[in-house]
Amino acid sequence: MLDIRPVSELRNNFTDIEIAVKSGHPVYLTKNGYGSMVVMSIEQYSALTDSVEYKLDEADEYASQNSERLSHEQVFGKVRDRLAGK
Repeated sequence: MLDIRPVSELRNNFTDIEIAVKSGHPVYLTKNGYGSMVVMSIEQYSALTDSVEYKLDEADEYASQNSERLSHEQVFGKVRDRLAGK
C-alpha cells in the first residue's frame, strides 16, 4: 500500500514519516494535491541506483579504452531493435 501524505507532514509529523521510511517503505509527498517528492532511506535509494552507477562506470571504462563513438540515434536505434527482437 502506498503511503501518500501532504508535504506539510514532513514538517509537522517528521517522526511518523521517519518511522515509515525506517520500516522500508517510501513515503510519497504531495503539494497542492500533486506529487512532489518521495522520501526513502539511503539503503532503498542505493538499491535503486547502485546497478545504474555500476553500468555507467563500466561504460566510462569502455569509452576510455575504445575510440568508437555512437550518436544517440544509433544507440536508441540499437535498443529499439533489441526490444523488437531484431
